[in-house]
Amino acid sequence: MTEPARILVVGGGYVGMYTALRLQRQLRAELRSGAAEIVVVTPEPYMTYQPFLPEAAAGSISPRHVVVPLRRVLDRCRILIGEVRSVDHAERTATLSTLATDEEGTGPVELTYDELVIAPGSVSRTLPVPGLAEHGIGFKTVEEAIGLRNHVIEQMDIASSTRDPAIRDAALTFVFVGGGYAGVEALAELEDMARYTARYYHNIKPGDLRWVLVEATGRILPEVGEKMGRYAVRELRARNVDVRLETRLDSCEDRVAVLSDGTRLPTRTLVWTAGVRPSPLLAATDLPLDGRGRIRCTARLSVEGVEHAWAAGDAAAVPDVTSGEPGGECAPNAQHAVRQARVLAGNIAASLRGQPLEEYAHAYAGSVASLGLHKGVAHVYGRKLKGYPAWFMHRAYHLSRVPTFNRKARVLAEWTLSGLFKREIVSLGSLEHPRAEFELAASPPPGDDDKPSS
Repeated sequence: MTEPARILVVGGGYVGMYTALRLQRQLRAELRSGAAEIVVVTPEPYMTYQPFLPEAAAGSISPRHVVVPLRRVLDRCRILIGEVRSVDHAERTATLSTLATDEEGTGPVELTYDELVIAPGSVSRTLPVPGLAEHGIGFKTVEEAIGLRNHVIEQMDIASSTRDPAIRDAALTFVFVGGGYAGVEALAELEDMARYTARYYHNIKPGDLRWVLVEATGRILPEVGEKMGRYAVRELRARNVDVRLETRLDSCEDRVAVLSDGTRLPTRTLVWTAGVRPSPLLAATDLPLDGRGRIRCTARLSVEGVEHAWAAGDAAAVPDVTSGEPGGECAPNAQHAVRQARVLAGNIAASLRGQPLEEYAHAYAGSVASLGLHKGVAHVYGRKLKGYPAWFMHRAYHLSRVPTFNRKARVLAEWTLSGLFKREIVSLGSLEHPRAEFELAASPPPGDDDKPSS
């Protein structure tokens, strides 16, 4: 008997999940007969639908509905929860560690494969800003989104109970660095949530909260166009958000954000959303990389100059054949990633069957962004929308794109219920330290010799 053709998918994000999902459909006969096997290696057992993170942080969507369980969706794939440490494509081997190898203490193991799909995505792009590693908060995972929500409400609790004006002002100052989708949408949703929450505090008014958006360039939300970007700035400033354009964060040591214009902002909340960079895993492979550290790909989503290797999404430099410009590349966003995954899966199946491959060609349709409840901006197919129509389009578009009917129904139900009832304003910060209460109860009181009494 011959060994099955093993397709190794590295990463369980947009590209990894959608590629594996389409492969298990297109290779149904091969999987059933044992002629093929799909293995997905991912650090988390779920795919995070990142456009919903701001609404999860604001409490409009439950965290469990922002993620898609891979074992349920990819029921004909083998899921390994772990991390690929390196790839030797010349030998068709990947070195990876899993939860089991960590427990066993055996070190990383090698996994052989026949076809490689490398889609580890991206990580936050940080800069050597003093104090950033100690005090910065990211906004790329569902854990960070929920942690930030709990943190904001906790700061309001601190401000409400302190007698020190300096502590109160620092607690009620929220600084966001980065004027892209993540930074603007996270700030707008959380500002909405905090303004609503303030009505339940006897000594905090919405005007007491200070929100600052720091952007190094001269505009925010460049994807929606210059005109809509200017509208977004006006909308945020009308809500007393301090938008600082052409400004950088120089330091945040000792919980003081120092900006390049000389402003010093004592703050207990600094959210860093200033871009992303390719996963560090790419540097631990023998695949060709471009100047930005991404894998060089062809328009067919195969790795340039390499057989049996494929890539797409944030980790790949994919030629944009629709741009009409030599050297043009597809933007590293979810819109391209999802569509690339479809072509990628089809090309892998075609390659295994000896059929011709298809080029990826998709003209950029536009962008939508939320600026909080009932507010947004959109630039879609040349049309510019703002306010409620743009917000509605934002929700409709992402509802149509979130994977599985199950998730669509749950998200729609939550939106409907949130329109009928009041917001939840509870902070569950103890979720980050679930054993703290038990450890305190189990610890002997001071002076107790821990002996049972007679």
